[in-house]
Amino acid sequence: MNDFNPVLQLNIERDLPEASLKLLLQSEKWDSSLTAAADRKRREIYADEVYLRGLIEFSNFCKNNCFYCGIRAGNQNAVRYRLSKEEILDCCVEGYGLGFRTFVLQSGEDPFFTDSLLCEIVSEIRSRFPDCAITLSLGEKPRESYKAYFDAGANRYLLRHETANDAHYRKLHPESMSLTNRKRCLYDLKDIGYQVGSGFMVGSPYQTVDCIIEDLRFLQELKPDMIGIGPYITHKETPFASFQSGSLTLTLRLISVLRLMFPYALIPATTALGTIHPQGRELGLKAGANVVMPNLSPVRVRKLYELYENKICTGEEAAQCRSCLERRVAAAGYRVVTAIGNAKKEHML
Repeated sequence: MNDFNPVLQLNIERDLPEASLKLLLQSEKWDSSLTAAADRKRREIYADEVYLRGLIEFSNFCKNNCFYCGIRAGNQNAVRYRLSKEEILDCCVEGYGLGFRTFVLQSGEDPFFTDSLLCEIVSEIRSRFPDCAITLSLGEKPRESYKAYFDAGANRYLLRHETANDAHYRKLHPESMSLTNRKRCLYDLKDIGYQVGSGFMVGSPYQTVDCIIEDLRFLQELKPDMIGIGPYITHKETPFASFQSGSLTLTLRLISVLRLMFPYALIPATTALGTIHPQGRELGLKAGANVVMPNLSPVRVRKLYELYENKICTGEEAAQCRSCLERRVAAAGYRVVTAIGNAKKEHML
């Protein structure tokens, strides 16, 4: 057993049995070889390209009360805002001029934005920017809503499952929400034809290594185009204010594991990584990530979309600082590209 190397097996088979996976996740022993293998794999498929996504956080109102989230309905101290349709379109105009060819429209679950209004916004973006991808991240919706957005011109949808363990899900969410419904949403999105992104928080309260393995197994079942993970970061206006934030090391380890398990997936180096470590996103890229999502939202609201505390929202996080971002990505050994950046498929190569 001394010469056992789970990285070699994972690299070849894209999978590991439970015991080996648990060993890999819980030990630092294979971190350097894991990172190297993940980087080789991403370069084999995506070369040195890093895709940009222009993030537009257009509303921080949310009807839900998830226990980990800073924009939860119960946070009386949150300063709420909504962008108008015109403001959202202005963000797209600015982003397009900066070279962005994917716009990510993200919000809390805000009933103000009806299906009709959302379809109007999506349709206008599609009409004005026909060569761009439109990604939505609006939470749980009925199937007919997802279909309406798709028909209006949306291509992609991001919805983290957060945890695939039902008991853990109930510890993170109010009774009005369920893992069954979250999964229903993800399968509806796939069935409709979206490129689907899912993922989970690393180090969320009550998470165990067995929970993480369940997350990986669920992703194997779902086969998403995009997988977004980031460290859980506490927020003082939540019931989890006293919990510790997630680990940078484990998050990077998991990014590498995901790259080897899902070689063709689009994996972002998230803002949360950059929040817990000054070079967090660069480290994420080196661990196998190949997407960054700078913020296109108006400067006045960037700090207000606070899912967790101390979110980075100026400097390199500002989409306008393209040259800063490009330098940082280049320093990590990669190259920013402005392509639409669809997930590659095995049969395409």
